[in-house]
Amino acid sequence: MSEQDIVVPAATNAPAAVNTVFRRPNGIRAGWRVLIYLAIMGGVLVVLAILAFALRLAGRGRNGQIGGSSIAPLGLSVLEGTILSVSVIPALIMARIEHRKFGDYGLSARYAFRKDFWIGTVVGFLAISTTLLSILALHGFHLAGLAIHGSMIVTSIAAWSAAFVIVGLSEEFAFRGYLQFTLTTGMGFWPSAIFLSALFGLAHANNPGESKFGLVSVVCFGLLFCLFLRRTGNLWWAVRFHAGWDWGQTFFIGVSDSGLAPYQNLFNSSFSGPRCLTGGTVGPEASIFTPITLLLVAVVFSFAYRENRYWNIEFLENL
Repeated sequence: MSEQDIVVPAATNAPAAVNTVFRRPNGIRAGWRVLIYLAIMGGVLVVLAILAFALRLAGRGRNGQIGGSSIAPLGLSVLEGTILSVSVIPALIMARIEHRKFGDYGLSARYAFRKDFWIGTVVGFLAISTTLLSILALHGFHLAGLAIHGSMIVTSIAAWSAAFVIVGLSEEFAFRGYLQFTLTTGMGFWPSAIFLSALFGLAHANNPGESKFGLVSVVCFGLLFCLFLRRTGNLWWAVRFHAGWDWGQTFFIGVSDSGLAPYQNLFNSSFSGPRCLTGGTVGPEASIFTPITLLLVAVVFSFAYRENRYWNIEFLENL
């Protein structure tokens, strides 16, 4: 498939653009736009790294930091908020360069709190619940009562809910926002989706306790989220499914998420049995039931959302 690019409105009576290695008649080539985006991202990372180093020096000697093999709401929010900033700021700049609205990259504010926003949350929670119930049916999962009590339950629900919304926003936009939009104009939607989903899996490779099968499941998640994007035309379904799954897995049930143990979770739980059933140190994401659950979600979702609504997808792929 030949490379396609976003149309940039031309001035009246302007001379026709020259087709060069940097530009096509309808704008800057997709590959160069991605490189510009990544370069800006690198600059944002440097600035944030300097700020983080300064804050670390200022807070030297203070306690309360959670270890690298566990996650807490505040630490997770800071980490994922940083990822969100690093991916959104360059996209805002690219939107000006490309004469586009930021919402064209998948996070239009007008879709944030509509029906699909909430449906995605519920389906995400039900999906992880289905996976865990399947493991429970084979005696591989055990629930051992509440881990927190009293007012801590309310504060933890609020903290984890906010944290996982940030997780959904950051990871979905970083892998399926600007990059998915731009690469689609150059190589088509699904080739871009497969490539970025593979990168999504690699991004989880350094998590403590992660496994090869767990990474395969992460890639499956990425492809499912791309299906959500293609059929709904925006990232909000994926954001909320992502948040609902992680909230149910990490806070509500209290099991490991991609190899990271939870903190201030609602229930105590444990696994027993073969790794293929329970996921081992990774948690249920590496269970054989997770890809099966995701496949079922994909099938049901495809029947419920039959139309491809991704921004001008036919134009982007067939111009």
